[in-house]
Amino acid sequence: METHVLLALLAVLIVIAFDYTNGFHDAANIVATLIASRAMQPMQAVILVGVFEFLGPLLGGTAVANTIGSFIDLSDLPRELSLTVLVSGLAGAICWNLITWRKGIPSSSSHALVGGLIGSILLAVDARHVVWGFQELFMHGHLTGVTKVLLALILSPIIGFWVGYGVHKFFSLVFRTATPRLNRRLRWGQYITAAGLAFSHGANDAQKSMGILTLILVLGGFIPVFEVPFWVILTCATALTLGIMSGGWRIVRTLGFAIYKVRPLHALNSQLSSAAVIFSASMLGAPVSTTHVVATSIMGIGASERPRAVRWGKAGEIAMTWIITIPASAFMGAVILALVQAFIRRGAL
Repeated sequence: METHVLLALLAVLIVIAFDYTNGFHDAANIVATLIASRAMQPMQAVILVGVFEFLGPLLGGTAVANTIGSFIDLSDLPRELSLTVLVSGLAGAICWNLITWRKGIPSSSSHALVGGLIGSILLAVDARHVVWGFQELFMHGHLTGVTKVLLALILSPIIGFWVGYGVHKFFSLVFRTATPRLNRRLRWGQYITAAGLAFSHGANDAQKSMGILTLILVLGGFIPVFEVPFWVILTCATALTLGIMSGGWRIVRTLGFAIYKVRPLHALNSQLSSAAVIFSASMLGAPVSTTHVVATSIMGIGASERPRAVRWGKAGEIAMTWIITIPASAFMGAVILALVQAFIRRGAL
């Protein structure tokens, strides 16, 4: 079997593995508030979320996949080198996902993916093969490449905070005279809002893997142009859903309890706010971090009600993880690339 075919198969398997780790890493983003507010038992929450996670990639279009597939340009590199770069970058992202999952830290799989790929590209070739997009933004006002990805990842948690803040202020005003009996209806309402959040998460996050997997097919010469095949959509939807249903219970404790004490109204408002932000981003082709949006929406809700009750120290720890994710995963991607190239030189691949 030719080296580039073997590398392509390995890359496909690693994309699926990344999608799976993305799922169990991000499972907590969807189910944390459901469980913390006692709207559902863990198994009920996982089944509901799994169904709508699967539907999201199938019905959510491919705008985000197109964005992810175009922020790096490896078309002028030899097939073996371009596929090696992708394999290494993805493996670096997976390593960071596993580390943060193990520590119970809600970091961004999207940041890890971007960082891992950039790290492997910079070590293998040079910065020209990353589509930075700075010139297009300043000269033409056009968002593309890394600029579009990073702006989406930076702005989405800020928007999530203020949407959560505003939504909770509004519903607190609407229900200001309500009795505790309202909590039962709010828990039932979470079936709808959690389904919406799961759908929007699937529509955004699975597309990142769809974009990379399609790029692998193009670089390997298996398809002529960048157009996401249906089997790629189905594969990524399945891997993400299986990961979601495996659960990320370590991170549930952080999002559901360590930032702010979540009650039914908080949970419903967080799910509603997060779903609105993430789905809007998906329609614009902007890859966002569900982890960031959900965490900051909870912070916004807490800040709108009792700012002193928000555990800002924990929020600071999460923010620090956000800052170091891209350089850390870039370092891992570069290290793994060096190891893979060493194996290739010895004839192991």
